[in-house]
Amino acid sequence: MMAYWQDIWDRWQFLWDDRGDGITYFQWMMSAWGYTVAVAFTSLVIALVFGFIIGTLRTVAQHRIISTLATAWVELFRNIPILVQLFIWFFVISEVVPGMKSVPGFVLACCALGFFTSARIAEQVRAGILALPGGQRNAAYAMGFTQAQAYRYVILPQTFRIIIPPLTSEAMNIVKNSSVAFAVSIPELISFAMQTQEETSRGVEVYLAATVLYVITALTVNRVMSYIEKRTRIPGLHPQAKGAH
Repeated sequence: MMAYWQDIWDRWQFLWDDRGDGITYFQWMMSAWGYTVAVAFTSLVIALVFGFIIGTLRTVAQHRIISTLATAWVELFRNIPILVQLFIWFFVISEVVPGMKSVPGFVLACCALGFFTSARIAEQVRAGILALPGGQRNAAYAMGFTQAQAYRYVILPQTFRIIIPPLTSEAMNIVKNSSVAFAVSIPELISFAMQTQEETSRGVEVYLAATVLYVITALTVNRVMSYIEKRTRIPGLHPQAKGAH
């Protein structure tokens, strides 16, 4: 038994070895995990903001030009692979748009991932709005609400509650998609794993550790979103609530 645990220690003790710059591989891994979480969280905020705006604009039938531009946004960003979009932000937009060269790579990566995900969230928002009974919109107008007020106080709050389950999937996906940031030298988990594997030849241990951290992050997101869903659930619209009657 002692030999077994000694073997386990021998396989994993490299994490506490100094890289040569005063930082252990474990500290480097935690830093990379922090970058992964930061990229995912920032990208999710961008995706939610633009997704709700674009998804809402797609349902404004009275303004054809606006809804057409919103549709074009969705079709553009959801039909181009995320890795291609990342390279466009780094090697095209940063060169063509004045002042973009000075923008940190972290921000560019978050914009690429956030806009890519915003197209998917926009479709979910549009579907959520269209799923609401038309009578709610008419009732809001009958009470004297403007269109903006009807969306603000009646439609969007209910839409958010309805689409939390698919938003949970998108939040988890954005954690996994953040791994593409390694392609532009953002020091996140995959970048750490690749470099550490080259330096230590401990590929199995390194990628296993990275996998565990991704799973922990995704499950945490899942639990948080599940809690939000339970707290904001609309009575009568949840399948369990309907089955209880």
